[in-house]
Amino acid sequence: MEELQSSYMNSTLQISLNTDPGQLANLAALQLAFSEVCNALAPIIQSSRCWNRVALHHLAYKQLRERFPAMGSQMVCNAIYSASRTSRLVYQHPQSPFNLTRLGNKPLPLLRFSSTCPVYFDRHTLSVKDGLLSMYTLEGRIRFHLALRAVDEAQFHEKKLREIVLSRASASRFVLAFTFSADDDSVESAPEKNDGEIPEYVMVEETT
Repeated sequence: MEELQSSYMNSTLQISLNTDPGQLANLAALQLAFSEVCNALAPIIQSSRCWNRVALHHLAYKQLRERFPAMGSQMVCNAIYSASRTSRLVYQHPQSPFNLTRLGNKPLPLLRFSSTCPVYFDRHTLSVKDGLLSMYTLEGRIRFHLALRAVDEAQFHEKKLREIVLSRASASRFVLAFTFSADDDSVESAPEKNDGEIPEYVMVEETT
């Protein structure tokens, strides 16, 4: 088990994972599988014009669990959250070139998630307790010892944890980002707070 290094910026705690080759391969495999679930959701969202997380869950969860049994139920839920979140940004943000008001009666463009798209976790698939981080992968849980400052650790006790996101910083390094909020702001509003720029891990394929 490797030590982690952390930095604290605003309400986001970023932890760089110092992985061994096996752990790196496990995280890369999970990221690829997560993107495949998101890409399976994309045409459902396009055809139904539904990306509300709860409604999308009812619409797609069963078929996704049947198609991707290795992902586990909670990671499928997290992929639904990811696809919903990204769709809100692409189709609803006022500055998005694919905003519904700009599209008019045109069909929705199709979203394609890259194999390096972020992976969303929750309290069921990732936990931090007594200085130990435990996270889900397709090959079982992997664990890391945390090297957190007191001010970092306090965030887990004093603030509401809104999101946990695994991203690839380079070919050999993954980073976990914990986003905290001191109030009850809904995570549903989070994507709309940016400038409407389409994330680099998403390609938007326009239909004619």
